[in-house]
Amino acid sequence: MSYIQEIEKIIQDIVPERAGLTKIELLGPNIAIYVKHPEVIYEENDVVKNLASTLKRKVLIRTDPDYLMKPEEARRIIKEIVGEEAGIKNIYFDPLFSDVYIEALKPGIVIGKDGTGLKEIMLKTKWSPIVLRYPTMPSSTLDGIRKSIVTNAQDRKKFLTKVGKRIAQPLPQTTWIRAGMLGAFREVGRSALFIQTKNSKILLDCGVNQASNKPEEMYPYLNLLGFPLSELDAVVISHAHTDHIGFLPFLFAAGYDGPVYMTPPTRELTALLQRDYINVVKKYLNMDPPYGKKEIQEELKHIITVPYGEVVDITPEVKLTFYNAGHILGSAITHLHIGEGKHNIIYTGDMKFGFTHLFNPAHINFPRAETIFIESTYGKKTDILPSRRESDEALINVIQQTVESKGHVLIPVFSVGRSQEILLVLEHYAREHEWNIPVWIDGMILEASAIHTAYPDYLKNSLKKRILSNDSPFEWDEIKLAYGKDKKEIVDGEPSVILAPSGMLTGGPSVEYLKLLAEDERNTLVFVGYQSASSLGAKIQQGVKEVPIIDDNGKPKTLKINMRVETVEGFSGHSDRKQLIAWLGNISAKPRVVYTMHGDYNKTAELAHYISKKFGVHADAPLNMEFRRLR
Repeated sequence: MSYIQEIEKIIQDIVPERAGLTKIELLGPNIAIYVKHPEVIYEENDVVKNLASTLKRKVLIRTDPDYLMKPEEARRIIKEIVGEEAGIKNIYFDPLFSDVYIEALKPGIVIGKDGTGLKEIMLKTKWSPIVLRYPTMPSSTLDGIRKSIVTNAQDRKKFLTKVGKRIAQPLPQTTWIRAGMLGAFREVGRSALFIQTKNSKILLDCGVNQASNKPEEMYPYLNLLGFPLSELDAVVISHAHTDHIGFLPFLFAAGYDGPVYMTPPTRELTALLQRDYINVVKKYLNMDPPYGKKEIQEELKHIITVPYGEVVDITPEVKLTFYNAGHILGSAITHLHIGEGKHNIIYTGDMKFGFTHLFNPAHINFPRAETIFIESTYGKKTDILPSRRESDEALINVIQQTVESKGHVLIPVFSVGRSQEILLVLEHYAREHEWNIPVWIDGMILEASAIHTAYPDYLKNSLKKRILSNDSPFEWDEIKLAYGKDKKEIVDGEPSVILAPSGMLTGGPSVEYLKLLAEDERNTLVFVGYQSASSLGAKIQQGVKEVPIIDDNGKPKTLKINMRVETVEGFSGHSDRKQLIAWLGNISAKPRVVYTMHGDYNKTAELAHYISKKFGVHADAPLNMEFRRLR
């Protein structure tokens, strides 16, 4: 009897005969069980619990498609059950999976107390309800991805079935584990970490270095893998910043056809930022991007979303769990459990173990971790950020001084994370004081903010409550949309604050505004985030007064920086030196080895030395292109 046949026999023995079991499908890390009468499963509460505990997999109970209520009738009944108060916006039916997606402004009402609403929908219509939060602001990205779930259902089912069969194999023997440092070791940018056993090949993150226009410095060292990319078993993504996901679609252009695991909001943000990256490479680097929209679409079909805290098998010997990293929306600390406890790895990605207006601090309770890969963006001894109260006050003061001088404040920001954090600071001040200064937002900030409102469960509780009460701080009165407006018209207008990506002035609207504002000493440029050593932002931050740019006619030009330049620390989504050490000191799992990554050359080494001394563990700062045996 094969391993898959063993799984099927367990299910047949546990599912009551009168439920009418018709089909069993291995769908990625989950097992879908199709029955004629799902109400039988609901009547016998222990069935799903017994299945999950015996199979050690997530089990989905679905109605056989032949027994589903017709969509139009089901739509009417769903609206009757839920009522108008829930604010249902869309209902999508997916007969291939027997799922119905319900988008609502108030998903809690659809779900009902203790899931009573979901249960009633299932019992009356036979469709399995999946409830999605509808954003308070329009989002074409969110809308497109959610609709594609249904339109691409046939391709997706084939893909998930293939992945499910690859995962459902007997546990192999784990004899050795090694890690390959393919990017962001002793540098910031192009994050990529390779984890390999005798039986599994897993890539963690696949980013680009936006601060460089040299191909040898932009992309991860995937050529060091020594095998075709089609042999990778899984790709795991920590979060949707371009230095972690910017090169991901290239894998599909190069033959990869496997799963990509990430949290639900990371999927939407990934698609948003990758499409923008294509435009930035063409417009600002004057280069051909390494992939096109076709590869992004292919990637989306292969994404398997995993919420925080859910354990899923990604190979026969490796289990994955995501935990809150506190960095940006959906950012995750990755925990890999290898070989039934033979070895456990924590990969922090980018994390924040401190106060922000957006998120709770990074997670600290892990079952085990023999090896930790920790970011070290602010790993130097002197990398201590001021308190958030000091930072907030400093930013407001700079804005007020500039406005009094009849100038504009340009704040280069990442579209995801930093822009929303700054908007919250300004909105909080505006609620407590008289504020009539326009705040212009450009680039992808509006779209990214809309996606935040669709995933309130991933935000801080206080912010979650405001969004669920339709009091989104991303929509206050002084926010002005720059989309479609002439930038010169904005800078010639009344004094204002301008938030625009990119955060390091490596391209995007922030560079266009810089060209218009730089030579007027009444204006102020405020850096609120990390500037990579080779970026234009770092050069200006360090005092360079003349920088080469390309004018609107495509010709080289020298831009004089006469505007005031300020750096307001404390808004970073990264942990500073104290927070990194505090996180390591507070996590429940005590590692044997710690490797530092994602930091400038000397910062990673300095942090590793201190960790070794303070915690009495082996700590090191590997270089790109190195491989280390973990077991």
